[in-house]
Amino acid sequence: MLMYETFDHTADLGLRIKADDLPSLFADAAHALFDVIVDDLSLVQPQQVVDVNLQSDELVYLLFDWLNHLLFLFDAKGWLFSRFDVQVNESACRLQGKAWGERLDPSRHVLAHEVKAITYHGLRIEQKEGGWLAEVIVDI
Repeated sequence: MLMYETFDHTADLGLRIKADDLPSLFADAAHALFDVIVDDLSLVQPQQVVDVNLQSDELVYLLFDWLNHLLFLFDAKGWLFSRFDVQVNESACRLQGKAWGERLDPSRHVLAHEVKAITYHGLRIEQKEGGWLAEVIVDI
C-alpha cells in the first residue's frame, strides 16, 4: 500500500514516504515523485520499461541517485513513469530497478509541478519499528 505525503518547504516541496520494506520505500518514492510531476498519474500507461542499475556509497545517496536518474529521464527524454519494481541490496548499496511508463503526451498528460531537482537538503532514510521512512525535498 502506497503511503506518502507532501509537506511545504521554502520554495520546495517535501515528500515523506513510509513503507514496510526497503524496496517498497524506493518504489513508493519514485511513485510520489511522478505523482507530484503529473496531475493525474493514472493516465500514464506502463507501456515501456526502463532498467536502472545503480550503486552508491550510502543508502540515502542511493535513493537520491534513483530519483535523480528518473527525473533526468523525464527532463531529457520526456518519460513519465507510473509503475516501479525495485530490488535494493542494503549492504552493497546497490539498486536494480524497473520503471514502466510512456513518453509525455501533452494531449493526455497535464503537468502539475515543474520539479527542477532532487536536493540533498533534508534527505534522510531511517528504519523504524515496522518499516522504513524517507524524506526527500524537491526543488520546484
